[in-house]
Amino acid sequence: MTEPLILIALTEELDAATRRAIIDVCIAAHQEPDFENLFIYAPTGGRHFLAYDGATLVSHASVSTRWLQPEGHPIMRTAYVDAVATLPAYQGQGYGSAVMRQLARSIDDYAIACLETDRPGFYERLGWEVWRGSLAGRSERGLVPTPEQEGVMVLRLPHTPPLNLDAGLTIECQTSRIW
Repeated sequence: MTEPLILIALTEELDAATRRAIIDVCIAAHQEPDFENLFIYAPTGGRHFLAYDGATLVSHASVSTRWLQPEGHPIMRTAYVDAVATLPAYQGQGYGSAVMRQLARSIDDYAIACLETDRPGFYERLGWEVWRGSLAGRSERGLVPTPEQEGVMVLRLPHTPPLNLDAGLTIECQTSRIW
């Protein structure tokens, strides 16, 4: 397959039909109805990567700004990747990989990228690495350990310092989630 055209849009630029198509792709791919709330949880500030087959949206990923801190490093401006999804009929055809490759090429304004997944093998093929060390959230009350958390991965970018993937990693707590 040749690389599909990937369009990039800011959340604020997405019209209602495109937002609906993104939600539909995410629900179809993950069988998770909570994606109905995607634009409630992240109403602004995102960067969306959209792959089409003709006029049909078939794959999507979004990036928002979060703040990671690998042990021994300052807090880093992080491209946090969410809502990675490909319509089931298009899975295995390279659309998701193409979206993630374009995403990686388009986030060099960040220090590092991060995501959470239950499919690490897909991302490892694209250069992502599983974080093996301890994980926690940072709140105004201190650290919130998340020992049960699995599947946190990072992508080193041009500005990423040397990392020890066995060290601790923290992220700012959000209202609805830590990771």
